Amino acid sequence: MSKQLTLEIAQKFLQDGTGVLGTGDLHTFTSIDAAAAQALAKHEGWRLPLDGLTSLSDAAAQALAQHEGDLRLNGLTSLSDAAAQALAKHKGGDLALIGLTSLSDAAAQALAQHKGGDLYLGKVESKVARYRA
Repeated sequence: MSKQLTLEIAQKFLQDGTGVLGTGDLHTFTSIDAAAAQALAKHEGWRLPLDGLTSLSDAAAQALAQHEGDLRLNGLTSLSDAAAQALAKHKGGDLALIGLTSLSDAAAQALAQHKGGDLYLGKVESKVARYRA
């Protein structure tokens, strides 16, 4: 069952401070709208635990890439080229995409340019490693 993280839920999370919501923790959501991603990108905590996401729009990826802490997106199994290019610009903490099972060459090349903290890729690590300078 799909459970969307909306702007209203994101704002509630940001106000709460503990990360616990009446509607559940962030990792329980399977999708996120772009407005919620923009709001969460401003979260001043050290980590955004969005491991429940199974889909990510290009606009949401672009917004989340602005987060200055760790970004955990381990529930994603694939990324569009545009989403990979956006996430590669994440300069905050670590970027975790351990759930990825496939990547296009263009997406792998983009992620190889990641300049933030550590990059955790799981099964696609070797493909991305081929493009690292």
